[in-house]
Amino acid sequence: MARRYELPDTGWELIKDLVSPEQKMGRPRSDDRLVLNGIFWILCSGAAWRDLPERFGPWSTIYQRFRDWRDDGTFDRVLERLHVRLNQEGLIDLDTWMIDSTAVRATRASSGAGKKGGQKNR
Repeated sequence: MARRYELPDTGWELIKDLVSPEQKMGRPRSDDRLVLNGIFWILCSGAAWRDLPERFGPWSTIYQRFRDWRDDGTFDRVLERLHVRLNQEGLIDLDTWMIDSTAVRATRASSGAGKKGGQKNR
């Protein structure tokens, strides 16, 4: 059983070929699944990279792999694969899409009304 924020075995099987390519030469890589779980922990908890628990390995390794995967499009390929699979299984409602539902209140001054009790324009 996976811990909170960690990728279950079924999820790992879907994407392991994208994030964990076969390595033939060089120094052995850190466990890609553990690195991905560390990235999920940071993204879900909102903590700073340096506050990453030691069980995931050095924070600098996790951060570097995050940057590499972001820059080379690995995360985009993972999302595309998951999207295609969920769509094939009929688990995505294509009529409903939401990016962000955050509402931000503007101040009175942003609409040109000025501050309460402030000097009036003459």
